[in-house]
Amino acid sequence: MLGPSIPPLGAPGRYRTAMRCLSIGLCFETFETYPVRPGDPPDAHVEYEPESTVEALEAAIRTLGHRPVRLGSPHALLDLLAGGGRPEVDAVLNLAEGHGSRNREAWAPVLLEMAGIPALGSDALSLSMSLDKAWANRLVASAGLRTAPFCVIGDREGALAGPLPAPFPLFVKPRWEGTAKGIRRSSKVTDREALAGEVERIVRDYRQPALVEAFLPGAEYTVTVVGNRPPRALPTVQRALDRASGIGLHALEGPGRTETAALEPITPGALEPELERTLARLALQAFSLFECRDFARIDFRIDGQGLPAFLEINPLPTFATDGTFAILAEIEGCSLAEMLARCVQAGLERLGLPTVTVAEAVAVAVADADAEDDPTAGEARSQASPTAAPRNAGTEGTAAGSAGTR
Repeated sequence: MLGPSIPPLGAPGRYRTAMRCLSIGLCFETFETYPVRPGDPPDAHVEYEPESTVEALEAAIRTLGHRPVRLGSPHALLDLLAGGGRPEVDAVLNLAEGHGSRNREAWAPVLLEMAGIPALGSDALSLSMSLDKAWANRLVASAGLRTAPFCVIGDREGALAGPLPAPFPLFVKPRWEGTAKGIRRSSKVTDREALAGEVERIVRDYRQPALVEAFLPGAEYTVTVVGNRPPRALPTVQRALDRASGIGLHALEGPGRTETAALEPITPGALEPELERTLARLALQAFSLFECRDFARIDFRIDGQGLPAFLEINPLPTFATDGTFAILAEIEGCSLAEMLARCVQAGLERLGLPTVTVAEAVAVAVADADAEDDPTAGEARSQASPTAAPRNAGTEGTAAGSAGTR
């Protein structure tokens, strides 16, 4: 079950104040949105979403008592606006990735900004800056955060004869992709010839330079941040690694992956409270550096000195039903719809749009369920509004630890 059925916002006595039902647009792409082009790699569409993700976000919006409206892809939004139309929505949640360039995640936010439509989530500049891994690394390094030593290489000659950021082994990935796109076991290289082969593959298949960085040997963690003024770090999740290569298991499995048969997961190290506090602090610092809004996910890996190093920040994280948000929902004992509703709530509050808290909405749903079993409970409940509970379990700079694989 994705979440409770929530009564109308304006129903008398249900909430602190009478709230109107908002229309929240969803801009998204599924695996079927774009045709496969000749020469596309097997994971070309891995960043797009299954239907179940869109349904989960619709359930989250309904959890807050609002109405989801499917807008489709950025191209569908562009066609609507170009024809003189305008979506009948109060705000839009964008989860569209676009394709082809390092500005692709900014397509929908730019269109919404031009049309004067409020958007949930980070703006176009934050999305583009974070997607370009070289620029992202330079920004966080300038603020004193640790990163893996890296360089950008755009051709075979540079890989064979150019300067390298660190001794082998090195790790090779596309400069501006997400969802571990372009990563496979051969991405970890131990000599120049292998490095040249991987750089050639990235440039040929993904039409962009390769980011080449030191391979960090330690455990991998991800921290989800939700909210504004202040943003809050949710419980840290440890990601499983592939025993043979040491690469994050999430990067080697799933749609478009070709090396799943022999994967063996391991979770090295221990997530001690002090490490978790450090990861939360670094995640919040990165969230602030990129001027993210409402929600983001920040990934770290432990380096050879036992210290956490920034891997990447994703202000457009997956909301998939088997992703990190689903793990966090299980950790905190709530439904996925309630967990995702926190992201929606954060954006609506930032925009000054009327909404209830997740806790209020769930409390009313629970009270209604109780009233069905005991008709006298509904009469008692109608005399007072529910008391709001804390909106999320994470706290700024602290979190409760847990392990997960995605």
